[in-house]
Amino acid sequence: MSVDVYLNFNGNCRQAVEFYAEVFGTEAPQIMTFGEAPPNPEYPLPEEAKNLVMHARLQISGSNVMFSDVFPGMPFVEGNNISLAVVSKNEEEVRSVFHKLQEGGKVGMELQETFWSKLYGHVTDKFGIQWQVNYDNGESVM
Repeated sequence: MSVDVYLNFNGNCRQAVEFYAEVFGTEAPQIMTFGEAPPNPEYPLPEEAKNLVMHARLQISGSNVMFSDVFPGMPFVEGNNISLAVVSKNEEEVRSVFHKLQEGGKVGMELQETFWSKLYGHVTDKFGIQWQVNYDNGESVM
């Protein structure tokens, strides 16, 4: 299991990721936009979201740092735009951590299968810390 930092930006994520890649001398980042994600007819993608960054990741000094733009209409507060991402190859560990973090907190997305993971959810714990919990079975597309 690892705990990674996840940074959110308000439309300027691509510039931030490219900047940090240059600062830390990493490989060029792979960037996935919301428009490149598989479409979901239940949630049509607004035009202004198509070129925003859905996910990018850099390896900085042995740590994963992940990035995304906030989805249009979602709250963004500069300085509070960070969450911690728990990534585990153990499905039971993912479930246990998620259920413990939700006690006294608020679930943003129940644990569920997504196109990038067999099991993913996010929760804000009782102390206001945002967590993303992700099962990595080695088949992740991101």
